[in-house]
Amino acid sequence: MARWRIRHKLMAGLTLVVSGVGVLFAGTLWGLFSYRGTMKSIDSKLAELRSAQEVQEAIARLTGWADAEHKAPPSELPQRIQEVRQALQAYREKLQQSVTRDRDPDQGQDERDVLDAFEQALHDLEESAGRNGLPVMSAIGGEVQPLDENALRLLRRLRQMAPELREVIHTDLSRRIKLARQDYRTSLIAVSVATILAVLVLLALSLLAYRWIMAPIRELHEKVMQLAQGNFDSHISVQSQDEMRDLAEAFNHMIDRLQEIYRDLARQINERSRQLVRSERLASIGFLAAGVAHEINNPLASIAFCSEALERRIADLLAEKQGHPDYATITQYLAMIQQEAFRCKKITEKLLEFSQVGEKHREHTDLAQLIQSVLDMVEHMPHHKGKTVRFDIRHRPRVLVNAHEIKSVVLNLVVNALESMDEEGELTITLDVQEEWAVMTFCDTGCGMTPEVLENIFEPFYSRSRTGKGTGLGLSISHHIVTQHGGEIEARSDGPGRGSTFIVRLPLRARVPARETWEMAKAA
Repeated sequence: MARWRIRHKLMAGLTLVVSGVGVLFAGTLWGLFSYRGTMKSIDSKLAELRSAQEVQEAIARLTGWADAEHKAPPSELPQRIQEVRQALQAYREKLQQSVTRDRDPDQGQDERDVLDAFEQALHDLEESAGRNGLPVMSAIGGEVQPLDENALRLLRRLRQMAPELREVIHTDLSRRIKLARQDYRTSLIAVSVATILAVLVLLALSLLAYRWIMAPIRELHEKVMQLAQGNFDSHISVQSQDEMRDLAEAFNHMIDRLQEIYRDLARQINERSRQLVRSERLASIGFLAAGVAHEINNPLASIAFCSEALERRIADLLAEKQGHPDYATITQYLAMIQQEAFRCKKITEKLLEFSQVGEKHREHTDLAQLIQSVLDMVEHMPHHKGKTVRFDIRHRPRVLVNAHEIKSVVLNLVVNALESMDEEGELTITLDVQEEWAVMTFCDTGCGMTPEVLENIFEPFYSRSRTGKGTGLGLSISHHIVTQHGGEIEARSDGPGRGSTFIVRLPLRARVPARETWEMAKAA
């Protein structure tokens, strides 16, 4: 079905209104023209009636000879006949004017029949009264003689026919008035019906205009007010097939877009808040680590110094007793004390290095070689037993990183994956390049993670290790390192028992870390 636009509906409504007005106008014009025609017909018939009156008077003067007391001289009879003929001719002219102007219902046929009858009677009268060219009357002894019977009969006939012309005119007037009344009734009915239809059309158009235009606009106004109050869940439903539906769809699309933007902003705010909390915790950890390392360094130095001195003194004391059974054991224990003291010192140095703020030395590093070195390192670990590690090198990107830090990130992810899997588990590491990123993917078949764990996996001190020995700092520190390199780290899992996937993205070109993270670390 074709969509009716608002302009089409307005044109259709305007056409109906114009049609109704046209019918009203036509009915009114019809009535007015009918009235005008009736008035003109009456005017013409009145003129004919006056002329017919003159004909009747002329005939009355002519037919006076039919009376016994009539004493008119014989010479006047032709004159009277001529007067009648002149009156008839005058009436014919009036009748012809009415017929020419279409003001006679039967085109003057009835009047012509009466006029023809008058002419025939006059003709017969002339023949009867003066066949031999003599006067129609004779004088004997000076007295006027009456007409013969035939002439008298014709005169009486003319006298009887005289009112017929007026009767025909009255009949035409009655007929014309009757037609005018019929036209009036028809016009009244047409105008009344057209008026009722016009009112109904206007009411229907008003209702449709409210439904098509006013109601959607009002609903749109209400939804806009709700939107201004922060309600993004309201949509407009318009059933029409015009521009209002397009407007509603555009508004709904705008609401959906605003919802998407609002959710994205909320997600960004939540992520920024989590980063802020994470950075504050890491800053606290760094400050604590610096203090602990500084406090432990002095006792460790004393232990190492004393163990060296004790080793020299023991060596001098036992030099004379080379065969003493405890010599080798004492020497071994002192060496172990020195070794562990120096190892603890290296650990504290690393803690101090971690707590330092600023850019560390970076160099272009082959990530494939770095990952392989980590795999070689963990190959002999107890957690590696009975488990398979696959390394898929699709590209060998070289990125500008601190190799020691990225190596610790890879080591942490590999160790976590191995710890989360049972025997016969499989860890797949993929190295690839996607657009401007070097992508490392660590996919294991381990215990998986719940949505709650996924949400807090990078929070400091948050740990859900199966062994229960984790401190919850490994992934948090890894996240911090990757972020400082301008990269991203992402954790995915389909649920408990369905494995986990960690994706690390590092830029192929060095990037400046997030400003707020850097400033917070600097402030710490």
